[in-house]
Amino acid sequence: MQSPHILIVEDELVTRNTLRSIFEAEGYVVHEANDGEEMNRLLNQEPISLIIMDINLPGKNGLLLARELREKDNIALIFLTGRDNEVDKILGLEIGADDYITKPFNPRELTIRARNLLGRTRTPVEDKQPSMVERYLFNDWVLDVNSRSLISPTQESFKLPRSEFRAMIEFLEHPGKILTRNDLLLKMTGRELKPHDRTVDVTIRRIRKHFESHPGSSEIITTIHGEGYRFCGKLTSE
Repeated sequence: MQSPHILIVEDELVTRNTLRSIFEAEGYVVHEANDGEEMNRLLNQEPISLIIMDINLPGKNGLLLARELREKDNIALIFLTGRDNEVDKILGLEIGADDYITKPFNPRELTIRARNLLGRTRTPVEDKQPSMVERYLFNDWVLDVNSRSLISPTQESFKLPRSEFRAMIEFLEHPGKILTRNDLLLKMTGRELKPHDRTVDVTIRRIRKHFESHPGSSEIITTIHGEGYRFCGKLTSE
């Protein structure tokens, strides 16, 4: 199997060199970009499997670049940044980043998170479904597995980022079951839940925004306080 290609988007040369050394030692093919313009050029030229991006970049910052990226691609994305405040982390995850790591970072933790994320993103969840379900129907909504889209009762289509799509698959495969935050995070990112990690809550909030735009759909995913979340929709067959 071909080694995954990683794109490092970082304007600090020392950090770029450090990251290149870390990932090349792990057997990855590493590309570097100083800003968004170089990032987009490399994305058009190379088979990038994972982007590791800083937020503080010349020109467009990482948050703006991530938003633009998510409008057209579901490529795996990790923010690696010195901005450690909760607002930036939540915003980064809401935009669609798969993970958020702050500097200074532990090289071993970074490579483990990257490997786990690549292991999940390079083997699509839908390929693992034994029933080979192509569409899930519930409460007049449709989750289209092939396009990773959530389609409303009025035929409005929402292209789901990877984390939202995987959370929805987990809910639909276990209707009525209480799923803990750790259950969901493992399915979404391949990592264990840590204290104060709000990745799951942010993802659920983004999913609920789609449902809340249509009357009668707001209770499809409910919060079970102290335990997790439950899918309360009614699955139907075609």
